Amino acid sequence: MLRKFLLLIGLAFTLTACATPEPPRFGPDGRPLPQIYRIDSSDTSEIQFRVLDGVNALRAASGAGQVKLSAELNAAAATHAQDMSLQNRPWHFGSDGSSPLDRVQRAGYRGGLLGENISETYESELETLAAWMTQPDTRGVILDPRATDLGIAWFQEPSGKIWWTLITGQASTAALQG
Repeated sequence: MLRKFLLLIGLAFTLTACATPEPPRFGPDGRPLPQIYRIDSSDTSEIQFRVLDGVNALRAASGAGQVKLSAELNAAAATHAQDMSLQNRPWHFGSDGSSPLDRVQRAGYRGGLLGENISETYESELETLAAWMTQPDTRGVILDPRATDLGIAWFQEPSGKIWWTLITGQASTAALQG
């Protein structure tokens, strides 16, 4: 009987240790280290639609019309997110010298490019969207009333760093009628 009791007590302590949250870790500056936001490849559509919903809510609040996801803009954004990681710098030009316009045309987008937002961060998609909204130039890309299409993609490095790319476009009149 005593043996069963000790076994149960040991099991209870083991389970309690498993449930104890890890205390925050601090860097050399005394500030908490960022929590790594891990993205699984199965999360792609969930993240894209979460960004789309966030963008459309912000656009509605500003009086702009809704945008829809574009497979071509998503592809152009994915290409650039991975390329920024390879270059190890957030900027709008590809390692081959390509511009955002070049990338959306290569991806087969038939409308007009309106803007591109980029980010190098450890933050989630909604934290990144919120950060873009704090700057006039990136907020303007998101809220541009001419926008009808949206592309969003990312590349996450093994370290957890995420390279985000958001692209807005305006569907061509032929695409709207067709």
